[in-house]
Amino acid sequence: MTALRALTLAEGRLYLRDAGTVFFALAFPTVLLVLMAFALPGMREPIGDIPGFAGLRPIDLYAPVAVAMAIATTSLTTFPAVFGTYREKGVLRRLSTTPLPASRLLVAQVSINIAALVVAVAVALVAASVAFDVAAPSQPGVVLVGFLLGAVHMTALGCVLAAVVPTASSANGVGMLLYFPMLFLAGVWTPGPLMPAGLAEVAAYLPLGAAAQAMSEGWFGDGLPVTQMLAMIGWTAVLIPVAARMFRWR
Repeated sequence: MTALRALTLAEGRLYLRDAGTVFFALAFPTVLLVLMAFALPGMREPIGDIPGFAGLRPIDLYAPVAVAMAIATTSLTTFPAVFGTYREKGVLRRLSTTPLPASRLLVAQVSINIAALVVAVAVALVAASVAFDVAAPSQPGVVLVGFLLGAVHMTALGCVLAAVVPTASSANGVGMLLYFPMLFLAGVWTPGPLMPAGLAEVAAYLPLGAAAQAMSEGWFGDGLPVTQMLAMIGWTAVLIPVAARMFRWR
């Protein structure tokens, strides 16, 4: 445990030294939320007579979307890129010859990225509350469960990427190929009730889309998003064994 703690602290310091990583992981969801609120017309005006959403504003609907964006950012961009860099530079190969199990590096990186995710979500929600008076969740417990399940299965997906990417550039490339379509399905461009019904139905079964929908239901609805939660549990059950089986330390 002492070795793991020392490794985690060392990796954390390296993480904080990269200004680009810190901005993208911790601040990007908040910055995008603020820019959309001020740059897009009608974002702070009531939506209208959409059933279940009357009186809300588009910016309100983006609160759970911003949380989903933070999950995607840490799991698909910053996390796999570290392992691509270490594999490219031979760090993983050298670690495999030391008494310290190389798997400790994975544990350390997961811990750092989970901490970064918590900070990013806290910053986004505080900004949304203070700057735009975004509505509080109607079912905080459902939002929390949706967030936890989303973080777990998306981190598992990040582990799959980290397991196979040979370089930092390939990690960034593959991560971005997944990142932007997932943001679309999570509602970054068409949040909540504005998403076409057929697309929303498909997104409910896909990574991140299920998390965003579950948190949105907890935020604005009064039901239990069983389908989305089961989808996230299913993705977790599939992705964790796949990552463990595919992980290469060289």
